[in-house]
Amino acid sequence: MRKETKQLFHQYGIDVNKALKTLKNTPISIQCWQLDDVQGFENADSLSGGIQSTGDYPGKARNFKEWQSDMDVALKLIPGTKRINVHACYQTNNVTDRGEAGPEQYKDWVKYAKERNLGLDFNPTIFSSPRMNDGLSLSSPDKATRDYWIKHCINSIKVSEYFATELGSSSLCNIWIPDGLKEQPADRMGPRERLKDSLDQILAYPYDKKKVDVSVESKVFGIGIESYTVGSNEFYIQYAQKNNIIYLLDMGHFHPTEVVADKISSWLLFNKKVAFHVSRPVRWDSDHVIKLNDDLQEVADELVKLDALKRARIGLDFFDGSINRIAAIVIGTRNMQKALLKALLTPWNLLKEAQDNQDHTRVLELQEEIKTLPWQEVWNEFLKQENVPSEQDWLPIVKQYEQQIQLKRK
Repeated sequence: MRKETKQLFHQYGIDVNKALKTLKNTPISIQCWQLDDVQGFENADSLSGGIQSTGDYPGKARNFKEWQSDMDVALKLIPGTKRINVHACYQTNNVTDRGEAGPEQYKDWVKYAKERNLGLDFNPTIFSSPRMNDGLSLSSPDKATRDYWIKHCINSIKVSEYFATELGSSSLCNIWIPDGLKEQPADRMGPRERLKDSLDQILAYPYDKKKVDVSVESKVFGIGIESYTVGSNEFYIQYAQKNNIIYLLDMGHFHPTEVVADKISSWLLFNKKVAFHVSRPVRWDSDHVIKLNDDLQEVADELVKLDALKRARIGLDFFDGSINRIAAIVIGTRNMQKALLKALLTPWNLLKEAQDNQDHTRVLELQEEIKTLPWQEVWNEFLKQENVPSEQDWLPIVKQYEQQIQLKRK
């Protein structure tokens, strides 16, 4: 990187070396489910429960061995600190009924993570299961159904605790359910009362809060639950705050006109931590691969200007089966990091000072001025420092692997 580039950013009060160090040490939790379209390793052949993956691009991973091979390619093409986000349906050891699965079923994941110096996060898989009662789980009127999924969530917390103990890195256990109704509900309160009671029973498990962060994730609607979602934004915000757990913002789980970035400062004003599933909705929660667009940039900007990177858990959540799945991971993860770098190279102190002085002309002028700063040169320096291929060089590596390995899978 040219000396002139550092000097240019320095004129705005930006320490480029500090920005690069911060970016390197900001972990991104990569979703395991991109590589196989959320199928998992329990021999499931379809998705259900307000979730679906579209596309039939050839070569998806069919088992843990193929998954490891594919992810290893992706990891070599992504700079910085990385984690893997695991769904419960990805059992690999002594596969059992999901409600019974615990640490024993995920030993291979710990082995994989240790060998590659990765952290692990976890999610109960409360969908695509015959134990869903008419699409309902923790809010079901059937007690046996609720008890099954309560046990599954408690076991999931135990898995996160196991991950944290083995890897020396705290683990996020995120709870999302697809519960809701296709038509207007006759009773909105009842399902939410049952969901609250189920969550209370789950949180009664005495887990080590130094090792595990539990989060809850809202959604505005889903396929088949267009009229009513039990776990709404309003429900989970209040539940998370009351119970001192983390609220997780999924960027695809809000109305198209809502600005997810605007919610961050309000939450962090009253709470210690926030979590994300970063995806890109196109007209609905379609979980497209994230682009370096305004929505993504505003989220990154908020985290940096609030000095909240250490208070945030950033996880990715997209599953595009219409393109090479390794490429999807690389594109999405790099875009998250690019957005963070651009935010780290922004003179927020100057902008805030101008706003507080009510010099809104200066704010607008400076916001536009800094768009021309050579952040791409700093990004290229980051890739060089991390010894990963450049923007122009990584895709041919994926394409070669596709020809030699993925397209031979039948």
